[in-house]
Amino acid sequence: MPDELIGEVVIRGITTQGCTFRPSDWADRLASIVGHVGRDNRLNYSPDVQPVTRAGVRCVVVNQKLATLDARIFKFLLDFAHENDLEVVDGRKVMR
Repeated sequence: MPDELIGEVVIRGITTQGCTFRPSDWADRLASIVGHVGRDNRLNYSPDVQPVTRAGVRCVVVNQKLATLDARIFKFLLDFAHENDLEVVDGRKVMR
């Protein structure tokens, strides 16, 4: 059986027109919908949806396996990007 390719989708905080998306904490807010509050009362992000900064731009990294684990959330995240005219690019690719 050939190796399967898994990877990430990165939603960048830049519109397709080149403008910075606001508010500045949008990535944290978006990623928090899949997170949970731990016993220490701190927000724990899902390993499949993480807010990050890449090249000075706030982004949300979405593991593509989420499309299988919870297709509704995966679709919601990509719809959010589309509705707000945000750039969506392929992230890292990993052989499994």
